[in-house]
Amino acid sequence: MGKFDRIGAEGTGEIFLARIQDMVNVCTQKCVPKFTAFLDESQVFAASRYLEKNAVCGCCFWGGYPGAKRQMLGVFPEYMEPSGEHFPIAAFTITYRAVDKLSHRDFLGSLMALQIKREAVGDILVSDGICSLFTTDKVAPLVLSEIQKIGRTGVKIEQGLTAQPVAEEKFLDISGTVASMRLDCVVSLLTGKSREKTNELIKGGIVSVNYQICENNSMSVSTGDIITVKGFGKARVSEEIRKTKKDRYFIVLQKYI
Repeated sequence: MGKFDRIGAEGTGEIFLARIQDMVNVCTQKCVPKFTAFLDESQVFAASRYLEKNAVCGCCFWGGYPGAKRQMLGVFPEYMEPSGEHFPIAAFTITYRAVDKLSHRDFLGSLMALQIKREAVGDILVSDGICSLFTTDKVAPLVLSEIQKIGRTGVKIEQGLTAQPVAEEKFLDISGTVASMRLDCVVSLLTGKSREKTNELIKGGIVSVNYQICENNSMSVSTGDIITVKGFGKARVSEEIRKTKKDRYFIVLQKYI
């Protein structure tokens, strides 16, 4: 197993990308696989774009199950096939009484109380009476030995998964017509605010496109772009874009719920 790298504690800027490149260089020079810590969605997007731009091969993202939101980046030497089985990820199944309503925040809080860093924790999938948890293998012994209660609720924890988790993304479709595919027009549809108010939001630095803050209200938005507005949520521009007879654009925004 290659050395585990704590990349994941930073944001998505130059330092983050420089450390990604350092990891690639070490993998190439020493012929050993290298892994980041768990990255959030913005970091996965930034790293993916950087690797694609620089034509880096032999790498993949994995979070312990298909469709994971928080994922590690693995960079592999030529003799290894990039695969999820090589990643230093531990999976746990935590069970408890279904009448005890526990949330993602409850589980994360218990892990943070153990002084476990956020980048050492992957997805936490909570359902009635059961939780699937992913961490780095480095903190796995601590999690297994110390997690006996979540808050005041007694739980049973075992390493491994009793069932394959399924990533369930739920969306609320917001449809309407906009004058153009400018950012301010699309954000206006997402938030229900006027163009004037929308421009204030954009200039205020609380609007992101593909996880990067954008203060350019005239930026062109395309299919597949992720628009995030603090306080209003996140939405993806669906493929359903067409021009109307009045030369406007009919679009559908898939808002994450």
